[in-house]
Amino acid sequence: MVRAVLSSLVVAIVLALVYLAYDVAIGRGVALPGGDLRLLALTVYSIVVLVVGTIVTYLVVPQPAGSGSVRRRSPWSAALGFFAAVPIAWLVMIVTSQVIRPLFG
Repeated sequence: MVRAVLSSLVVAIVLALVYLAYDVAIGRGVALPGGDLRLLALTVYSIVVLVVGTIVTYLVVPQPAGSGSVRRRSPWSAALGFFAAVPIAWLVMIVTSQVIRPLFG
């Protein structure tokens, strides 16, 4: 389970750092292609973190084997990953935008 949560956390942190660089560049007046696409960037960030969290948890967290040795995957594992990724994505973006971003002026 820790690997599944860490995968969501790592993806969220990497994408949040990319978003932070983009946000700082836009804030300083750098002319980028497409203009100000921060809302689109946040949407893509959220979708990618949720999808990666769902898929990795589905692959990493099988159902208990019980008395047999067959390990099965379940949609519940995917749901667990999705619902674990939601607060991770939210908290990482809050820390990025409310704590780290003000340090860059």
